This record gives sequence, C-alpha cells and structure tokens, in this order.
Amino acid sequence: MKATIFHQHGGPEVLEYTDFSTPHPKPGEVLVKLHVAALNFMDILSRNGQLGIKVDLPHINGADGAGEIAVLTKGVKDFKIGDLVVINPNLGCGKCDFCLSGWDNMCEDWNLLGETIHGTYAEYISVPARQIYKLPKIFDPHIAAGAALVYQTAWHSLITRGKLQAGEKVLIVGAGGGVNTASIDIARYSGAQVMVVGSGAKKLENAEALGADILIDRSKEPDWSKAVYLTTKKVGVDVVVDNVGSTFMQSIRTLKKGGRLLTVGNTSGPKIEIDNRYIFARHLSIIGSSMSNISDFKTVMDLVVAGKLRPTLDKSFPLKNAAEAQERLSIGDNIGKITLTIQ
Repeated sequence: MKATIFHQHGGPEVLEYTDFSTPHPKPGEVLVKLHVAALNFMDILSRNGQLGIKVDLPHINGADGAGEIAVLTKGVKDFKIGDLVVINPNLGCGKCDFCLSGWDNMCEDWNLLGETIHGTYAEYISVPARQIYKLPKIFDPHIAAGAALVYQTAWHSLITRGKLQAGEKVLIVGAGGGVNTASIDIARYSGAQVMVVGSGAKKLENAEALGADILIDRSKEPDWSKAVYLTTKKVGVDVVVDNVGSTFMQSIRTLKKGGRLLTVGNTSGPKIEIDNRYIFARHLSIIGSSMSNISDFKTVMDLVVAGKLRPTLDKSFPLKNAAEAQERLSIGDNIGKITLTIQ
C-alpha cells in the first residue's frame, strides 16, 4: 500500500510518500480501506518528537480516518465488506477494569492511532471492530473523519466531564482549531450562550456562523479577560474551554464563582503558572480529560450523521502532499479540519 511515513523526527521534510506493508487484521479486527484522513496538531508534535513518547520508526501519522471495510475477521458481527465507516482512534484494550466499566479512554494500556501506533496516513489500517462506526451509504467521509477525534474530545470535555447546561455562559479560547470549532458547535447545540476569543476577523466570522453569540478579537483586546468580565456585567462565565495553557490565568479571571475551566491539551506547552488564590477563594474547578469513551463517540457521531452537529472543514490535500497540509496546520491558517484524500 501507499503511505506517508517518517524514518526520523524533524520538520515536514522528513515525511515520505512511499510503499509500506499492508497490515493484516487479527481476529476481532477489520481492515479498512481509507478514503480520507484528517489532521490533528498531535501529528506535528509526533513528527517533531515533542510528545515524549518513543515510537517504532518508521512511523505513520494520523488519528482520524474514514473509508470502507475491506476485510472482516472471525468474530466480527454487524458489519459487511463495503460498509462505509469512520474510525474511533481512541484505543482501549477492552479487558481492563476501566474498559469493562465503559471508560476506555482511561485504559491501563491506552493507545491513540498515529501517536503510539501506526495511524491513518495510509491506504489501509487494521483496527478492532469495536472502534468503527457504521456510516450511511451516502455520507461525506471528509465530514466523518474531520469529526471523529475533535468532536468526541469536545463532547466528553463539555458534556460528560464539564456538565454544561442550557442557559449557561461558556467562553472558548480560540476560534480556528478543530477542538475549538467542535466546542462552539456542541455548546450551541446544548443551548449555552457562547463567547469566543479569537484572532482575526475571518476566524471570528466562522465562529459566528457556527453559533457563537459574542465575539472578542484578542488582537484588539489583549486584556480579553476584562472584556469578558465587563460583557457579562461583572458576573463572569460558567465554563471556559482553554486548550492553550499559557492563557489559563486570563481564563480563570473570567470565571464566576463556582465556575469550571476545561482543558484537553496545551498547545503553548505543558508548563503553566496560575495564582491559586483564585481557585480556592472562588470555588473554581479545573477539569481535564482526554478523548472520550466509546459511548460518547457513538453519541456524537449519531448527532453528526443526523446533521445536528456541523463539523467545519478546511482544505483537503492528496495524501502525497501531507507535508504541505501539516505546514498549513502548523502556522494556524486553517479554520476547522484539514483532510487528506486517499486514492
């Protein structure tokens, strides 16, 4: 099969479009012929070697993918060859106490496609049958692949962990990335009032199109926490979605008493500094999560298929141009998900 791989960590120049061994599915797995892969910032961190995770080289990037079932193995039910499917890249072992209790994203032997094991920048991938969701016969695989990781992540953070309720005020820090655009969409669907801090008119216009009620341009309002505080009549917001990290103190200052700060990542780096007085004096909660469980994945994909959630798609590139696609992602030119078309 064809795949885009890297033999060593480094910049986009280390990516190579070449021949690679087609995987052989084990019992209980399916072989998926991929039509589309979608990019995540994790792809760049993995390629650069910044995740602090040792991977077997050569490595294949890519968590998100959608395509059709090419091979079924013994024990796989409810699917047939040719079914259009999207992959849940969050791989639990299916055997530990966490997995058996429905919390596979906390698995003792957890893996993520494209991070710890080979991913979706390839023509084929083999995954456990429990990790696939059957799509309608006619459904855009770009939408499915673009939704898979970011929508389950945002749903688990906002709804399952953050307990977002209709009528609450939620602030989302950032308007262009995949998880942030998914968070805007999910918050809108949930009936919350949505505020977005972003840079630049184009990204904020897209946030408004997704359902954001209040837009704050941080290039014009560098002290955006004050702007949020004044906009809420000095009350603050119930929930902040902050996956940047270095912005935590501004985010914390926007929260009302008893508010929740949600995080699923740290694009600015892992180390942050906060003033703990805000946390205990205002009864604040900082809630972290990663990916979602299989139940949340099904819930969110049901809503995507039904058209109740609307993933934002950016540009699509051929698989052989994955380096160009990653460059676009790294400089932040994208609004929503960048995808790779796999012939």
